[in-house]
Amino acid sequence: MSRFPEFLAVALLAAGPAFAGDFGLGRPATEAEVAAWDIDVRPDGEGLPEGSGSVAEGEEIFVEQCAVCHGDFGEGVDRWPVLAGGDGTLASDNPVKTVGSYWPYASTVYDYVHRAMPFGNAQSLSPDEVYALTAYILYLNYVVEDEEFVLSNENFGDIEMPNVGGFIFDERPDTPYLAQGAPCMSDCKDEVKITARAMVLDVTPDDETNPGGELVVVETPVEPEPEPEAAPAHDPELVAEGETVFRKCSACHMVGEGAKHRVGPTLNGVVGSPAGQADGFKYSGALTSMAEGGLVWDEEALAAFLRKPREFMKGTKMAFAGLKDEADIAAVIAYLAAQE
Repeated sequence: MSRFPEFLAVALLAAGPAFAGDFGLGRPATEAEVAAWDIDVRPDGEGLPEGSGSVAEGEEIFVEQCAVCHGDFGEGVDRWPVLAGGDGTLASDNPVKTVGSYWPYASTVYDYVHRAMPFGNAQSLSPDEVYALTAYILYLNYVVEDEEFVLSNENFGDIEMPNVGGFIFDERPDTPYLAQGAPCMSDCKDEVKITARAMVLDVTPDDETNPGGELVVVETPVEPEPEPEAAPAHDPELVAEGETVFRKCSACHMVGEGAKHRVGPTLNGVVGSPAGQADGFKYSGALTSMAEGGLVWDEEALAAFLRKPREFMKGTKMAFAGLKDEADIAAVIAYLAAQE
């Protein structure tokens, strides 16, 4: 357990006798008050309450309590945190830090959900509900793969996170943090130079075109009137519906002009194409095997995959359980078919 509650109790006990005669301040902390602070969970599982919850139960709670911010499959909504995916991205220029790709201990998931979630109604969930939510989040990240899995205080210690070896204690005395002493607050450098560029965000001024970083006004030439477009080859209403559904996929996949690989490959032209053809993307062994077996992403194959990814492709690294609504599946396929 954390030693902070013990410290709090000792501090209150010490305050009572010291000041009671002069100021009337301080009293011993009650057991209930100490217990209210003592809610942390250590990496070894100490501090976990008794209880249990299944992946299936967690999915229902997640949809009701969490999906409005984190998406149905942990993909994140707007700027709310992404909870699933990001496998193998930590060493890239655009790392995706999620529960599965980054967090070293499952206890952190339980502890944070318990003390801080749902947003605006923290600590309203029972231990069983937190166990269920933790199980579902682990399932989204392929830490557990059985939809019938039940997480409890008894088997919690068996969970090993993918990035458990990615954190170390740096206790060297000559590390910059320990060796630099008091930070410089003024007159620190005679000259400031750009030593690195934020290429992913493209925010650093280019020395050649804009050496001073001044505001540059660029006159936009008048474009000629575009030629009338041909009638759309796809049902525009269905494509628009598919674009909305695709938001559940956009944390991992991009489409359209300028699309780049994320956790998953770009999906331009995927409908009707052989699987595993996106240049520069490293596919999972499961997809590569099926691609070598002749898998083509026609509408039937895509529908089956989107419906139940893990059933269609054993070992897939897709981070969501599948689309349940057949209309959503048809719509997102129409939207992808329009991305040529």
